[in-house]
Amino acid sequence: MRRLTAFDEAIASTALALMTLIPLVEIALRPLHGKGIDNAPLLVQHLGLVLAMFGAVLAERGGHLTTLGSGLANARQPALRHAAHYLAKGGSALLAGMLAAASWAFVASELGAGRELAYGLPVWTVQALMPAGFLILGVKLGSRCTPRPMLRHLLGAALAGAGFLFAHHFDGASLPLAPLALFLLAVLLAGAPIFAVLGGLALALFWSEGQPIASVPLSHYQITVNPSLPALPLFTLAGLVFARSGAAGRLGRLFTACFGGGPFGTVVAAALLCSCFTAFTGGSGVTILALGGLLLPLLTQAGVPERKGISLVTSASALGVLLAPSVPLIMYAIIARVPINTMFLAGVVPALVMVASLLAVGGYLGRKSVPQPGTASIPRASLAATLAAAWAARWEILAPLVAIGSLVSGLATPTESAALTAAYAILTQALAHRELDWATLRRCLADCAQVIGGVMLILGMALGLTNYLVDAGIPDAAVEWVQAALPNKFAFLVALNVFLFLAGALMEIYAAIVVLVPLLLPVAISYGIDPVHFGVIFLAVMEMGFLCPPAGMNIFFASAMFARPIREIAVSVLPALLAIFLGALVISWVPQLATALPAWAGLH
Repeated sequence: MRRLTAFDEAIASTALALMTLIPLVEIALRPLHGKGIDNAPLLVQHLGLVLAMFGAVLAERGGHLTTLGSGLANARQPALRHAAHYLAKGGSALLAGMLAAASWAFVASELGAGRELAYGLPVWTVQALMPAGFLILGVKLGSRCTPRPMLRHLLGAALAGAGFLFAHHFDGASLPLAPLALFLLAVLLAGAPIFAVLGGLALALFWSEGQPIASVPLSHYQITVNPSLPALPLFTLAGLVFARSGAAGRLGRLFTACFGGGPFGTVVAAALLCSCFTAFTGGSGVTILALGGLLLPLLTQAGVPERKGISLVTSASALGVLLAPSVPLIMYAIIARVPINTMFLAGVVPALVMVASLLAVGGYLGRKSVPQPGTASIPRASLAATLAAAWAARWEILAPLVAIGSLVSGLATPTESAALTAAYAILTQALAHRELDWATLRRCLADCAQVIGGVMLILGMALGLTNYLVDAGIPDAAVEWVQAALPNKFAFLVALNVFLFLAGALMEIYAAIVVLVPLLLPVAISYGIDPVHFGVIFLAVMEMGFLCPPAGMNIFFASAMFARPIREIAVSVLPALLAIFLGALVISWVPQLATALPAWAGLH
């Protein structure tokens, strides 16, 4: 089993490494030979499919496939707890088998097309990884239904095979929706992975209409090979490299030198550092793990109460979503078909508004902070200390310029910009600082593969569901209903903020982007709201979702990092939730905050 795990990790990590290297080789060869690698963009895009499937397998092995929560698996009664576990794992194995059958139907339809990827490699050979990956996931999920080693994989194969045969037999048939919907609700509450429930719901809806189920894996394939999608894992890899090295400490010293070591300066520095770090790591949970141990002692030494310091780190780590090169920011640009460089600029001013709102309304700038007894004299902000800290962190300071500058200037495509940023992070941390060795880089590759694999699986299944809703005319019906219920633009904006807050508390942010943006964007446009402005509103409100159970992962990461009960963390961030909501309302009512900078740069 250990060898198989290493094999899966090697495939996912190799795919990610090639996604980094191929664009760099392409950039180098174009000026020399007038062309680069044959079909390089297509190769990189299909490597994204390899990363998605084997990264998801890695995520399953590590127990990192996203769920709505443990649900019934945390019940006090042992019998109910065990039943929920069997239902979640067994039901997920059946659903994964169904998705494998649907994927094979899609691959079979492509066999006769004769399309080649590059250098004589047929496209279907890469597409075939979808049914293979879903079958592996089904076997692994089903094997967790029993602790007996001899029966584990036999049971997993039986459950995944049963799901495969069921879907294959009823492909194109018309099945009632209600029984499947009740089954999906049960496995969701029992703790099944979100991808299985979303994929199962998409299959159930297509079955209810008697349509081919290959439409679901087709959507998964389309989004995993989207030309802009490789930017997601590459920017995430760059962020993880910075998180695993001493970059956090250098940046922390820089921000402290800029704003001083007193309560005010330390609080402002912590909020800005957490926001900027989340923009690069792609996950606010990673920011808490990377910066929590560094920032909390600084905050308490400056006189900030420990509970308020934990609350600040937990809430400020959610605010990087609007800053480039945030993964959700790129994801919205892809789904809404807005230029990525436009969204990068659109998020800058609103992100600062959100940070200011958090600090001012959240109560973190109060005067009740008292330095701890015995603490050394608090350093003040000084130009000399700032220049020294900036020189020490010079490679980290230049990283956003590499990421954003290469893209906004038009010198690189989104994928090439992301590859440059990932390579820059690896080279600077390995050569300039000598803090990145092979073992650490390997761990960064594997962790990135797990995160992105799980995310891409959710995105693919959510897009299959969204495509059905669009085909069914749900967005048009939503426009008519909302316009009849809400008389003007400002009433709609208030309702939108409240709805997105509830959605962010219940849905994983990537699934929310794929499912809700195609439904809500036409409604927003009907009220005269610019798609760029809508995207900033959407992501700003979704930041609150990181702080709200059951989908608010910041609560759980902070609880683990700071060894505090989940309830205590959740209560401590309530003022931050109010502050972020008020900041989102300001952004909603002043569209120029989002659109002025892109318009000034000639990108909007």
